[in-house]
Amino acid sequence: MTPQELRAFCLSFDAVVEDFPFRPEISVFKVGGKMFALSWTDERPLKVNLKCDPEDAVRLRTEHPGLIAPGYHMNKRHWNTVTADGGLPDRLVRELIEDSYDLVVAGLPRAERLRLDRP
Repeated sequence: MTPQELRAFCLSFDAVVEDFPFRPEISVFKVGGKMFALSWTDERPLKVNLKCDPEDAVRLRTEHPGLIAPGYHMNKRHWNTVTADGGLPDRLVRELIEDSYDLVVAGLPRAERLRLDRP
C-alpha cells in the first residue's frame, strides 16, 4: 500500500477529515473529532497507528511480528502500529483500518452515529 492509497482509503469512509496537528508529514484521520488512524506519510516503511480491540491487538502482534507492533506513542492496549507497505497483504491493512474506524464510530455519541451512513 502506498501513502496515496492509504490516504484515499482512510478518506473514503463517512465524515472523515484529515488533520495535521503535529507536523505536515503526519496525517491524522478523524471521524467525529476522534482519531482512528495516524500515519507518517514520508517515512519508509509506511506505518500507520490504528485503534484495535485489545484482544485482537495482542493476537495480531503475535501473528505478524515485526509488521504489527504496540502503538508507537499510543496506549499500547488499544493501538497497534501497522507496517502498511511491507509483508502484510493490502486486504488485511484495509480490514484493520476499517476496524479502527468502526471502533471509533461505535464510541461516538448516538446522535453522531446516526448521522453516519454506517451502522
